[in-house]
Amino acid sequence: MINKVEQLFSDKKVCYYFDADFAYLEQIVSKDNTILITDKNVFASQSSKFTGWKTIVIEPGEQFKQQAAVDYIFDQLIAFEADRKTFIVGVGGGVVTDIAGYAASVYMRGLKFAFVPTTILSMVDASIGGKNGVDVGVYKNLVGLIRQPEFLLFDFSLLQSLPQQHWVNGFAEIIKHACIKDNLLFELLENETLENFQLDEKKLSNLVKKNVAIKTAVVVQDEFEQGDRRLLNFGHTIGHAIENNYQLLHGHAISIGMMAACSLSVTLNQFSILDKDRVARLIEKYQLPIHQKTDWKKIWEILKMDKKRAGKEMNFVLLNKIGEAIVYPIPMEQLQDLINQSL
Repeated sequence: MINKVEQLFSDKKVCYYFDADFAYLEQIVSKDNTILITDKNVFASQSSKFTGWKTIVIEPGEQFKQQAAVDYIFDQLIAFEADRKTFIVGVGGGVVTDIAGYAASVYMRGLKFAFVPTTILSMVDASIGGKNGVDVGVYKNLVGLIRQPEFLLFDFSLLQSLPQQHWVNGFAEIIKHACIKDNLLFELLENETLENFQLDEKKLSNLVKKNVAIKTAVVVQDEFEQGDRRLLNFGHTIGHAIENNYQLLHGHAISIGMMAACSLSVTLNQFSILDKDRVARLIEKYQLPIHQKTDWKKIWEILKMDKKRAGKEMNFVLLNKIGEAIVYPIPMEQLQDLINQSL
């Protein structure tokens, strides 16, 4: 049975359709004026679901999350004679939803759009909160805007064809949410396993809903990232700097970034070494890495262009304790020395 939840953001009501089937999309939007955007992997694994829909298929992977993909979408929208009444639905993981939301937001100065997330990462994180955009070379999400979708449709059966590495990838963001906002979620993850969530759809559904609620609550309080929303960047400052440079999956880079942030939390914020070890054990339990051999000078050059830098300081997310995070401004000169020691 579909569980519909309505959430009010600053200027829009967004509907979450949990425990839905992809076919329900026809009950929400019309095929006549809707265009789906997906990638080659999703299109190949779920081809029957796209029958009868006008569909734009882009290349998969973070390396293609560039302006060229958006230009290709524009060309296809023109070929479909898309106008201001056209509705866009991004069907895929975080790369697809980021690109689809961005393309829809700027084509003809803004079309309505929605998402059908097909990965754990996009269900619990990427599709929620209205951040849309693209990378510029190795610089993550440097271009984009915040604009909310009309709805999100969660069909958990789409995860059945998800490769194991992408199950693992998504759990990095779940661990992040636990670290910054919910120590009980952290304990739940300690007592469960990835396999348990894969085999039990009810457990998985409850886990996704809990994480959607955590991220939504943060975004509602600070939609345009002036305060509390910055906590969602835990692990992302260093994680983003190494992600594209070393061609890592997003979750793998973020898990490494979270461990670096834990080290800085011990040094700067009296975070317990015992809790740091708990975070490391949990990350490894869910088959994610805690370290990557890096050229820290190259990483520093990328990190300097991070959006969280404000003048001569970086707004870095540190932990007070598991389940509680703060934004801690670190002078760039000091941060450079600390990163040299932690990477």
